[in-house]
Amino acid sequence: MSVGVTTSAPLPPASDTSAFSLVDYVVFVLLLVLSLAIGLYHACRGWGQHTTGQLLMADRKMSCLPVALSLLATFQSAVAILGVPSEIYRFGTQYWFLGCCYFLGLLIPAHVFIPTFYRLHLTSAYEYLELRFNKTVRVCGTVTFIFQMVIYMGVVLYAPSLALNAVTGFDLWLSVLTLGIVCAIYTALGGLKAVIWTDVFQTLVMFLGQLAVIIVGSAKVGGLGHVWDLASQHGRISGIELDPDPFVRHTFWTLAFGGVFMMLSLYGVNQAQVQRYLSSRTEKAAVLSCYAVFPCQQVVLCMGCLIGLVMFAYYQKYPMSIQQSQAAPDQFVLYFVMDLLKDLPGLPGLFVACLFSGSLSTISSAFNSLATVTMEDLIRPWFPEFSEVRATMLSRILAFGYGLLCLGMAYISSQMGPVLQAAISIFGMVGGPLLGLFCLGMFFPCANPPGAIVGLLAGLVMAFWIGIGSLVSSMRSSMAPAPWNESSNLTIVTMTTLVPPTTLSRPAGLQRLYSLSYLWYSAHNSTTVIVVGLIVSLLTGGMRGRTLNPRTIYPVLPRLLALLPVSCQKRLHCRSYSQDLPEDTAVFPEKMSNGILKDSGAREATPVAEEGPAHQESSPAILQETSL
Repeated sequence: MSVGVTTSAPLPPASDTSAFSLVDYVVFVLLLVLSLAIGLYHACRGWGQHTTGQLLMADRKMSCLPVALSLLATFQSAVAILGVPSEIYRFGTQYWFLGCCYFLGLLIPAHVFIPTFYRLHLTSAYEYLELRFNKTVRVCGTVTFIFQMVIYMGVVLYAPSLALNAVTGFDLWLSVLTLGIVCAIYTALGGLKAVIWTDVFQTLVMFLGQLAVIIVGSAKVGGLGHVWDLASQHGRISGIELDPDPFVRHTFWTLAFGGVFMMLSLYGVNQAQVQRYLSSRTEKAAVLSCYAVFPCQQVVLCMGCLIGLVMFAYYQKYPMSIQQSQAAPDQFVLYFVMDLLKDLPGLPGLFVACLFSGSLSTISSAFNSLATVTMEDLIRPWFPEFSEVRATMLSRILAFGYGLLCLGMAYISSQMGPVLQAAISIFGMVGGPLLGLFCLGMFFPCANPPGAIVGLLAGLVMAFWIGIGSLVSSMRSSMAPAPWNESSNLTIVTMTTLVPPTTLSRPAGLQRLYSLSYLWYSAHNSTTVIVVGLIVSLLTGGMRGRTLNPRTIYPVLPRLLALLPVSCQKRLHCRSYSQDLPEDTAVFPEKMSNGILKDSGAREATPVAEEGPAHQESSPAILQETSL
């Protein structure tokens, strides 16, 4: 989503819009108390009998509805709540077409990534990398993810608090400390089940807060019909822009197809989302939860766009003050809400609760997923002697420790100045290469561990080169920086500046490359990983001398051929995928209690060239059909 990021000192709050009534404070505190109560409730249930499976995976017994709402809450951060209306207010409704990418962006994870991960009985998504490649690739993926989340989670806590402080006078560090500590406590004590159920509650708060703004705002300006007419008259209702140029910031193709890769990096391979899929009681429930996110996301996107249009109509009727017009884009929505709801006690507090619900849902997901990958990928495989009690306690300590680290990163963010934009963008830079790494393993049976490692490094280098180069180039291009955007893996974070792209000259050479639309970043970086990974794999002999577990490969060709009529399949001598891969769960790779991967099948595998988990014997027919 779009949010302008200011790194200068916040403007003093306007005296007529900053006052919070007692009712507003009660509503805000109620959000924190109820979120904490949900976490403590799940912590106290069966205290002393919790296992790491219950703490990190909710005992794999969650139904699809709470999982779906939790997936949505993780996607809908405070940055998104502030950013989307600001984007619509300044540039029009072109961003609305991002909703077109949600279909493929959720259909592919539901039918490709979720079945593969679920049938392997994973806890961490990066266990897949060990099953497919080796332990080194798994550690590389885990470390990359930890770096991504640690850099980002402090910023996602600090940036909305800074905007809130600038507009309302709400104490900056009080809000940061309160959110960080409350979130760390209920995440550490209650585990994933507490995180999911608090996400459900916080999603409802986010819906109510945004709905209140739409209803009150449209009533004050003459109804939604008048809002639409006014926006049309001023050119804020955008048509379908079919320009195929990937360097244009927002076009239909960029939003509808470039956005698919961004969605895949979020909903396909991100540990925060994968962990929720794997906590479902059945594979069908996991797939249904992914489907259920689709209409919810459309509603959320429409609400954000409507707030932007209502804000535009409101300021046509009641012009901005000088202070408001000079504010950073991420402060526009807060100024608007405080101005709109100042005479309605409780509603400003509801919107602030809505905003902080977005922050809580995002950072709680980060704490829990970081604790999971640290425990499962970095500690248990190397210290298998850990008892279940000690592992459970250590998981809680890790979650709380990451909460404290988040507060430290929030403080560092406050000292970064202009570097803050680069810190936020790092989150998006890493999403594409990780997506490419998983696609390389899942769709290309010839890819080997050296290819995976070199491909990942190449993708990260490309991501940082274009991302940082774009930022530096935009800062040097003029006194007012050009719009520069970056996509994220846990929430979509986009940074835009105050100057529209149409006011700037067309860049050339490397400057042209740096102006690539942020929505194509994931596609570009993941493609780099796949291409480089395949080249290195072929140069190093592919999978010769190594054992390939067929269950780590998604059979693209058989699946595509299965869509053909039966007569065509017979002519091509196609066989059903289900004939090749029996659904017997007895042959799934499982984990022992110490977290080490093992093969539960009775078949003996060929010796593996590298150190790694024992794999099942691969079927030549399967490998022949799944080869591309």
